[in-house]
Amino acid sequence: MGKLTVRALRVVLVVVLVGTVFVQAGMVWALAAKPDDGSLPLTSFRVITILGMVSAQIALVCVWRLVTMVRRGTVFSHTAFRYVDGVIGAIVAAALLWFAVTAVNAPGQRDDPGVSVIMAGIGLAVLGVALIVLVLRMLLAQAVARDGEAARMQAELDEVI
Repeated sequence: MGKLTVRALRVVLVVVLVGTVFVQAGMVWALAAKPDDGSLPLTSFRVITILGMVSAQIALVCVWRLVTMVRRGTVFSHTAFRYVDGVIGAIVAAALLWFAVTAVNAPGQRDDPGVSVIMAGIGLAVLGVALIVLVLRMLLAQAVARDGEAARMQAELDEVI
């Protein structure tokens, strides 16, 4: 990964992280300072948004750590699995939160239930992204195994020479 690519990705990660913190602060302030007259859906949407921002922040931190590992050339190690698992968990959490938004929004969509179906489809698509990252994790596992095997063979070759 080139220096320009790493810098550009880090700028994007920082901007998104700052944006999510800003949105979270606004939502927490809205929950604390502006009562919504007992309107359960609005409170639920705000809590779900705050939790959604937490899942995004977890994914951002994990991606940051993976980019750092790529830059150092240490991504093909068992340490990387922790961060890839963090990304997968954050994506699954985001999908579950989206399903919660769909459930909270569903009673208001009785006249047009297609909206709820589309929202559920979006949740399934997000789960699909988690499955793609899981496949990439399996590829990383194969690469780590091959890297270990190559190191072992190199050590044997060094002994022979």
